Amino acid sequence: MLSKQKISLSIKRDDLLHPLISGNKWRKLKYNLTAMKTQGKTELVTFGGAFSNHIHACAAAGKQFNLKTHGIIRGPELDQHNPTLQFAKQCGMRLHPVTRIEYRERNTPDYLAQLQARFPDAYILPEGGTNKAALLGCKELAQSLPLADYVLCPTGSGGTLAGLIEGCDKTTQVLGVAVLKQADYLVDEIKSLSAIATQQQNWQLLTQFHDSGYGKFSPKLWQFCQMMQTQHHLPLEPIYSGKMMYALWQLIAQGYFPTGSRIVAIHTGGLQGLDGLRYRQLID
Repeated sequence: MLSKQKISLSIKRDDLLHPLISGNKWRKLKYNLTAMKTQGKTELVTFGGAFSNHIHACAAAGKQFNLKTHGIIRGPELDQHNPTLQFAKQCGMRLHPVTRIEYRERNTPDYLAQLQARFPDAYILPEGGTNKAALLGCKELAQSLPLADYVLCPTGSGGTLAGLIEGCDKTTQVLGVAVLKQADYLVDEIKSLSAIATQQQNWQLLTQFHDSGYGKFSPKLWQFCQMMQTQHHLPLEPIYSGKMMYALWQLIAQGYFPTGSRIVAIHTGGLQGLDGLRYRQLID
């Protein structure tokens, strides 16, 4: 399919950046940990679901850099056998389950002020690690890539896409593949993070490849992930990078990319999520 259309495809294996703090989570944490140190904070407080890549990465960073970490976990109860939460606890992260109603408050100023009062020595990092500091790391990722006509990434909270828009050449089309349903609201989020995103037209959020929504996937998508592992030795999970690669395959088949296009697809990591999918018996 690629040779027929003379398309060159490179995969940026950001999942190999670090054995435990993988891909875009490493990129986002880099300058947040610097900001934390600059502000004289000694603890990290952040948010995530029970199988969150972000919680996994923050716990690993806490252990590696000897930081006290706290995870506000969308609950209301902790499953003691959940592999992601077990790992976080082994790294020394303190887990604080909250109700879904309380979890919805995670970005409101009042709730964040209460949290800061409760953890006065803490640097509070948003869910997914997306903020202005995160963009700096994702911008560095963009600047490390070979020149391409198209750069693709999976998009959850929008931070990686915003950073790529900041760092990629103006002649490069930057495409984010939304992994959640009804993701059009992310366009405004991305523009609020990146001034360049409001000025330039060389990026797009593709919202039609969510495959039933966040954390969901069809048998076809999982078969595609297994095929990529078998035929190309590319490990994928069906929540983020697998969704992005499957979308890319469909776009190529549809003739979306002009003949001779140079494409770079970014594997943003998150392979720890496979353990959670097996634990829930969603995959073999």
